[in-house]
Amino acid sequence: MHPRLVPNGGQPEPRGAKLLNDGVNFSVYSETASAIWVCIFDEQDREVGRFLLDGHQDNLHFGLIHGVGVGARYGFRADGPYEPEQGFHFDPAKLLVDPYAKRIDRTFVRSPRLRAPRNQIDDTAPIVPKSIVTGGGRRPALPRRGKPDLIYELNVRGYTIRHPSVQGPLRGTVAGLTTRQVLAHFEHLGVDTVELMPVAAWIDDAHLPVLGLTNAWGYNPITYFAPDPRIMPRGLQELRHLTDLYREHGISVVLDVVYNHTGEGDDQGPVLSMKGLDARTYYRHVEVDGRQVLVNDAGTGNTLRCDHPAVQRLVIDSLKHWVTEGGVSGFRFDLAPILGRSLDGFDPHAQLLNQIKSNPVLSKCLLIAEPWDPGPGGYQLGHFGPAFYEWNDKYRDDVRSFWRGDDDKLGTFARRVSGSAEIFNHHRRKPSAGVNFIAVHDGFTLRDLVSYAHKHNEANGEHNRDGHNHNSSWNCGVEGQTDNADILAARAADVRALLTSLFLSRGTPMIQQGDEMGRTQHGNNNAYAQDNEMTWVDWENADPELIDFVAALNAFRKRHPAIGADRFLIGEAVRDHRDVVWLHPEGREMRERDWHEYGAGTVGMHLCLAKDEVLVWFNRTSVEISVTCPNPYTSDAWIVGFGSRSYEGNKPDAGTLLLPPRSVIALACEQSDSKTG
Repeated sequence: MHPRLVPNGGQPEPRGAKLLNDGVNFSVYSETASAIWVCIFDEQDREVGRFLLDGHQDNLHFGLIHGVGVGARYGFRADGPYEPEQGFHFDPAKLLVDPYAKRIDRTFVRSPRLRAPRNQIDDTAPIVPKSIVTGGGRRPALPRRGKPDLIYELNVRGYTIRHPSVQGPLRGTVAGLTTRQVLAHFEHLGVDTVELMPVAAWIDDAHLPVLGLTNAWGYNPITYFAPDPRIMPRGLQELRHLTDLYREHGISVVLDVVYNHTGEGDDQGPVLSMKGLDARTYYRHVEVDGRQVLVNDAGTGNTLRCDHPAVQRLVIDSLKHWVTEGGVSGFRFDLAPILGRSLDGFDPHAQLLNQIKSNPVLSKCLLIAEPWDPGPGGYQLGHFGPAFYEWNDKYRDDVRSFWRGDDDKLGTFARRVSGSAEIFNHHRRKPSAGVNFIAVHDGFTLRDLVSYAHKHNEANGEHNRDGHNHNSSWNCGVEGQTDNADILAARAADVRALLTSLFLSRGTPMIQQGDEMGRTQHGNNNAYAQDNEMTWVDWENADPELIDFVAALNAFRKRHPAIGADRFLIGEAVRDHRDVVWLHPEGREMRERDWHEYGAGTVGMHLCLAKDEVLVWFNRTSVEISVTCPNPYTSDAWIVGFGSRSYEGNKPDAGTLLLPPRSVIALACEQSDSKTG
């Protein structure tokens, strides 16, 4: 049956391609297009039909096509003014991907033809992915509610491509995460939330192809519904299989989403989808000397216009799609202030943020904000409100600085490990609102943090100019790789001290892929363009002892509510005893001047919650320190519950404890019937 348009037969809703009994209804939003066509392609990629969408209502162009069904390949073409300096890029020779496409047939590739001026090319269809008509989904999934205990951030391709249990075509894909060995690793660590770096279809950054590099991270999307065929070649069913499986094992899957810009870039970027349909609607512009100039709050060439109703609808619809059809339980919003920004600045009560928080589906999801972006007023840590968790970069920076040995950091370190109350303790928020981390994808790996004092990004082809310069890192005596056993031992001790600090802190801990096994990127702190062994997890050389260390550390945290209780420490009596007392090595309570003493690097944190009591000593100095331990409230004696370094004996000797250099030692109570607490 040949495709044909049913005159005046279409409907404005829903947007995108909707499968009906008698064909497919197509609908697309544009305020400025004079005409939009839907083009149908056969399996040989030949255009077999081009139909003008004859329905128009509320800026929606729509039409009903008979003779097409599930699997049909299509794209849009749009006509209108061609005035790039005014934000109009209409060109019927450029095939456009449906912003609501649920699946595409190939990956995006860059080509000068995609940005060529109008009338200088015949057709971009041969190099543009085709949208694919999909059928009805599975039963709608419901997100898993509840507070995350441990978030694990990973890149799908880099995590699975070298895993020994992931074979053949599964390597580098979402399906590769479903093997028993991968799941068992998360269960061993005690991970309950896996955060996938972007999975929506993306395109390489403009400067990468000439360097022979590709975008490995995915923070350059073109679509917001369709997964990238490189990591989900069978479409969304791969993600749904993963989320269903993980949910059975008590693990939530969260997606990192990029609703701040698209890979269509600036005025010189490719025309692939929304830019060719209505750039003035989808992207924020500002008038400069009579021209409409793209706002660049994301630092990538364009900024999504998140205060426009059509864009808000696009964001909400795509988020709901990932939940109900893909089965995910939440989202991490990249450069999240853009979601709440208008030309007047950031507003935590902006329409889009309120819609996310109030939507019946999305309000049940785990919502995590990256609370900064490069735009004006872009640093908004602590300002997203009770519905959101927020990445806490102050935790990262201050904990790193403390362990590096920076002066006058004892007090800020204490504030971070006790939940960053000055940031989050307002509007009924809790310590869990702060997502604590030492290292994530954007920056050094944990191993590199203690192995390199400076970034080494030469492989990125930008003469080491890219990436963060302020890393608060150190190398333990030699820059980079070494065979020196003493330096390697020092680095291993520092990694364990950092991890122990993280897991013994109030807040929600997060680790990135491979940090639990000693992964290195050889000093590259911006490896977004390294789709190679630099970013692929090296399972063959994983450190099994470090893996077991992290698993035991997380188990210790979970056994002791005095550590992970979701309440801010106030230093006052909770029931019978003070919830926290900060201790000087002499065993007395810290005084104000002690926090600022030059060279101070040792402090104790005495925690008590009901019958659970823990005493944590942090020693960042390079020498052994003798500390005096107070008597526990709830038992007769302390025992060593966990240590970042080995401790001879499991009880303090006569109330004193010799802390190893560069270590964290956690004491727990030896329970006795004589004390009730």
